[in-house]
Amino acid sequence: MNSLEWRATLALGAIYALRMLGVFMILPVFELYAHDLAGHPSPQAIAFALTASGLTQALFQIPLGRLSDRIGRRPVIAVGMAIFALGSLIAGLSDTIEMIALGRAIQGAGAISSAVTALLADVTRVQVRTTAMAVMGAGMGFAFVLALILGPLVDGVIGVPGIFQLTALLSLLALPLIWWAAPQPEVTATRTQRAGGFGGAFQDKELLRLNGGIMILHAIVPCVFMAVPSLIEQQFGWPGPQHWKIYLPVLVGTLIFALPLMRRADQGAAKPLMLGAIITLGLGLFVAGHWSGPLALVGGLSLFFLAFNLLEGLLPSRVSRQAPPDQKGAALGVYATAQFLGQPLGGALGGWTLQHAGPSAVLAVAALLPAIWFVIAYGMQSALPAQVEN
Repeated sequence: MNSLEWRATLALGAIYALRMLGVFMILPVFELYAHDLAGHPSPQAIAFALTASGLTQALFQIPLGRLSDRIGRRPVIAVGMAIFALGSLIAGLSDTIEMIALGRAIQGAGAISSAVTALLADVTRVQVRTTAMAVMGAGMGFAFVLALILGPLVDGVIGVPGIFQLTALLSLLALPLIWWAAPQPEVTATRTQRAGGFGGAFQDKELLRLNGGIMILHAIVPCVFMAVPSLIEQQFGWPGPQHWKIYLPVLVGTLIFALPLMRRADQGAAKPLMLGAIITLGLGLFVAGHWSGPLALVGGLSLFFLAFNLLEGLLPSRVSRQAPPDQKGAALGVYATAQFLGQPLGGALGGWTLQHAGPSAVLAVAALLPAIWFVIAYGMQSALPAQVEN
């Protein structure tokens, strides 16, 4: 990648990672905090407050993605970050579960994933787009691991309300990065009329395959994090605050290994690499869940995250190239909606399996999902339409 592409990739990755760092820091500490709120809210109310942002994110990804096609990516991202900051501030200044849930819902209404991804696609060449997407996605992975470490520590200093308020501040501080990421005016897509209009984002078979794939991939993620912490405690004897010692080196190591594969994908090998990654995904889940011992667990997680990192770059890159230029934001909005919908579906599946059969069974069930995905993806086109790649 050239200097402008690196700048865009790192800046947009930082915007999204800073936005999500505070969201992730809440996860390990919110339940205990919420139990002591006024009225002693029920587990259902606590769960709703925790997941409200995901629901509104899924709701607003498509309209904001489409809006970014019409008025530009940067204004949509800036407004979305401001809305997210407002929701964080409301949650941080509230002492009832209802108001915190409202703040979380407003956080999610600032749904910028599709606009951020579309802007990165606008300012990167086709030849390096998969790598750029994957590097930005890896920033999310690092934000998640860092949040697991920082969450309990920051909670001890400023509490959960302080985490919400810090999240609002980080979101506002990230705003200048939007213009630093893409200092040149955005390229305006040719506004030609296309058969199917906005509905083309829903009707294209290749896009549907990709949207189904990201839904399955993100349905697997909650299954992994429902099962793996228990398995780490069993195999290593480490409590939760030490689990980053496994996640961090595995994430970094597999990303380094995945980068040359991403470059091959940009050179025309996307389909075989995607199919191979789907197989590797299932194999990693099977190894981690069915073979005992620390080595098998780390090996299975390494296979899983290698495939995950590769697919996190391949999928949005392919969506951005498959979609018509004037519908890129809309197509990525549909893609992001499918991504967020996969999480509650996977959570429900993993939670039911964990309750009835234990953590190893969760990974066994999750290992079946890549098999379904492989069938869906097998008929995908080897090459993208020439008019989209140019």
